[in-house]
Amino acid sequence: MALGSRASNLGLLSAQGSASLLAFDDDLAGASALSAHDRSFSIMGFQETTSSIAAKNLRNHLNKLVDEMPPSDARNHFTQEMDCFYALFTRYLSEKAKGQKLNWSKINSPNPEQIIPYASIPVASPEQNRENLKKLAVLKLNGGLGTTMGCVGPKSAIEVRDGMTFLDLTVRQIEYLNSTNAVSVPLILMNSFNTDTETTRIIQKYSSHSVQLMTFNQSRYPRVEKESLLPLAKSYGAPTGMWYPPGHGDLFESLANSGLLDKLLEQGKEYLFIANVDNLGATVDTNLLQHFASSGAEFVMEVTDKTKADIKGGTLIDYDGHIRLLEIAQVPGEHLDDFKSVKKFKIFNTNNLWVSIKAIKRLIEDSAFNMEIIENMKTADNGEKVIQLETAVGAAIKHFNGAHGVNVPRSRFLPVKSTSDLFLITSDLYSLNHGQLKMNPKRLFQTVPLVKLGDHFKKVNNFLSRFKSPPHILELDHLTVTGDVTFGSDVVLRGTVIIVANHGNRIDIPSGAILDDKVVSGNLRILDH
Repeated sequence: MALGSRASNLGLLSAQGSASLLAFDDDLAGASALSAHDRSFSIMGFQETTSSIAAKNLRNHLNKLVDEMPPSDARNHFTQEMDCFYALFTRYLSEKAKGQKLNWSKINSPNPEQIIPYASIPVASPEQNRENLKKLAVLKLNGGLGTTMGCVGPKSAIEVRDGMTFLDLTVRQIEYLNSTNAVSVPLILMNSFNTDTETTRIIQKYSSHSVQLMTFNQSRYPRVEKESLLPLAKSYGAPTGMWYPPGHGDLFESLANSGLLDKLLEQGKEYLFIANVDNLGATVDTNLLQHFASSGAEFVMEVTDKTKADIKGGTLIDYDGHIRLLEIAQVPGEHLDDFKSVKKFKIFNTNNLWVSIKAIKRLIEDSAFNMEIIENMKTADNGEKVIQLETAVGAAIKHFNGAHGVNVPRSRFLPVKSTSDLFLITSDLYSLNHGQLKMNPKRLFQTVPLVKLGDHFKKVNNFLSRFKSPPHILELDHLTVTGDVTFGSDVVLRGTVIIVANHGNRIDIPSGAILDDKVVSGNLRILDH
C-alpha cells in the first residue's frame, strides 16, 4: 500500500478537506438557528459554534505542522496520522457539543449466545490445526515502556523468567509453534514512537530464529491544551513529551497505513491473534483458533471471570441488543460501584482477541471504525493541563459480524503490570516449557495467590535485591509486605503471611525460614560476619 493512498478518503488536507470542514461546521452550527426562547437549544447552539471554531483552529494548526515538512514518504505518513487525529478530535467535539452520553438503562449483562464457555469448545484435530495455523498471524501490542517498574526502554525488554524477557518468551513460543506444526506463523509487533528504536535494535538477535518478525508503529498524535484546544506541538520535530500514542484502538488504521494489512492478505493470512506483550498467558490456543475459524465470527474476545483484583477491567455488555465493550473511563460517576460489582459484571476483557483480517480490510475501506472515545486528562511537563483522546481495540467488537466472547480459564491472563506480578511469575508456582508458563500441578488449588508488595519493592532492581532466591509459594494464599524487608534463600510462605517493617525498622527473613499463617512486625536484623 502506498503511503498517503488513503489520506484522500478523509479529505482533510485538500480542497475536499475544506468542504468536509465546512460541512462539519454547518452540522455543528445547525442548532444555533433554533428558536431563541428555548434555552437548552441556545446552549447547544453556543457549544456547537464553539466546537466549530475549535475545529477550524485545529485544522489550521495541523496544516502548518504538515507544511513545514519537505515532500517525502515521511510527510505522506504524517499527513495520514494528522488526518486520523483530526477526524478523532472533531468527532470528540461533536459528541461533546451534542451531550452524547452512555444510556445506563440500556446496559445489560450479555446473553448466553454472546459469551461461550471455553469448556464447550471441541478439541481441534491435528489436520485442523495445520490448516488454521497456515492462515494465522500473531500481533503483540508493544507500545508500553517499563517506567512504572523502574526500567528504561520497552517493557517487553524486562527480564521476567530464567533470564528471558517478554520478547524472548514470545519468540520462543512462536518458534516452537512453527516447528511442531510445520507452519510459518509470523509475529508482528505494534510499537509506539517510545519503543520503536530500541525494539528494532533488540529484535536483530532473533534473525537466526525460524520466525518471520515484522513491526509497525501506532500513530503519534499531538497532545492538546485543555483551554485553547490547540496542540502543544508547534512543529513536526517538537519534543517527545508533546505527543502521545492514542491507545491500542489505533491498531487497525496503523496496520493499514503501514502496508502490513495488505501484505498479510497477499500471504494468504486470514486470522489475526492480538494480545498484550506483557500477558504471559496469551499463547496461541489451537482449540480457540478452530472455534474462531469454524464459527464464522469476525471477532472473538477472550474474557475471564472477574475477581476483586479486576474491578477496573473492561467488560462485555449487551447495549440495546448489541454486544459492546464497556471501559471504566466511560462509566458515569454515579454508576462506578455498579461497574465494579463482581455480581453484576462477572467477566472482564483479557485483551486476547481473534480477528478476521479480511473484515479489518473491509471496515478500513468503508471508514467504519468508530470506537468510543476515551478522554484522558494529563499534566504536561510544563504543568499545563492537556487532553489525550484514546480508543481501545476491544471496543471495535461492535463493528464485526458474529462477534462474541469466550469465557476462558484464568491461565489465559497472566499480565505483569507490577513487581507483585513478577514475584508470582518468578516463583515455583509456574514452570516454563518452550516459552510458555504452566501452573505447577503440585499446587492444590489452581488459583493465584493475592500478593501486595510495598514501595520498597516497586522498582525491578530493588525487588531483585531483596530476594536471595524466589520464595517457595505453592501453598501461599495471601502475602502482604511493607517497609524495609529482605528475604534469604529457600524461604517457604504458606497460607496468609503479613510482614510489616515500620519506618526506621528493618526485617530480614532468614534463609530456610518457614512462615505459615504468620504476621511479622517490628525489627529483625541478620548481620553477615
